[in-house]
Amino acid sequence: MSPRPFLFGKKESKKVKKFFTGDSIFKHLTLIFALLVLALALIIFYELYSRSQPAINEFGLNFLTELKWDPVHQIFGALPFIYGTVTSSIIALIIAVPISLGVAIYLSELAPKRLRSPLSFMVELLATVPSVVYGLWGLFVMVPWIRDFLEPFLESTLGFLPFFQGPKFGIGMLAGGIILAIMIIPTISAISREVMLAVPDTQREAAFALGATRWEVIKIAVLKYARTGIFGAILLGLGRALGETMAVIMVIGNRPQISLSFFEPAYTMSGVIASEYIEATQEIYLSALIEIGLLLFIVTLMMNILARLLVWRMMRIFRGAAKE
Repeated sequence: MSPRPFLFGKKESKKVKKFFTGDSIFKHLTLIFALLVLALALIIFYELYSRSQPAINEFGLNFLTELKWDPVHQIFGALPFIYGTVTSSIIALIIAVPISLGVAIYLSELAPKRLRSPLSFMVELLATVPSVVYGLWGLFVMVPWIRDFLEPFLESTLGFLPFFQGPKFGIGMLAGGIILAIMIIPTISAISREVMLAVPDTQREAAFALGATRWEVIKIAVLKYARTGIFGAILLGLGRALGETMAVIMVIGNRPQISLSFFEPAYTMSGVIASEYIEATQEIYLSALIEIGLLLFIVTLMMNILARLLVWRMMRIFRGAAKE
């Protein structure tokens, strides 16, 4: 019996037309939702830029190089806050990246199957802890330990370097970097683990077939193959470190200065906005704080865009290898 020809009657045509109409509405509705997110980012940028115009017109590029922050005399310089943000984030990366990669390697390559899911869940759970909780823990537990043990040890062993000299308060740049490292470890390790798990098993099997050890397989077949995605995970962690506020405010000291010593107090861009926004009664003062917010928005947005592009590129490579 020959198959029935693919023809629609009037009822079937109405149902198909109705289906495609609903599908089209759903498609355009989701497109609107996606564009709303982009529009929101553009609106935020526009508002920050427009409201920071008084400070931009008054100080120009000197705002980025001025060392003094004196609201009483209306002298505003963002360099101490830029320095504090960048330095504390670099310290956080130096501490967090090796630990995060170690966690990711263990969970993806070495951990027994019965432990992988529980440990992965616990690591990801750390990312959900509110930053103020990290700040309280850092203030009452970490800062005394840094003051009484870590800073004396660093001064006795590495005191010939200017980074580890000066008074030992516990509160300072070092404490801010450590608390940031603790906060970004879950982000970097979770994403790095997913990237490593996405590496095709054929890469590992080929390395084992050539006589490679477990460490050599991880080094050659996994880390080398996943390096772009891991770098993207690191940039995502950096993006969070740059924008973190509450926990850092509680342990970094909040002093607008530039010092080579990690023991000295410092200030960050997000910290000065959160601390002094309520006190900004003058227009130029408020505009200067908003300009700092604009700088932080641009830097954080660029870091996240770059990280997403790298992760996307890595996933594209994985899909291409899987198809082959």
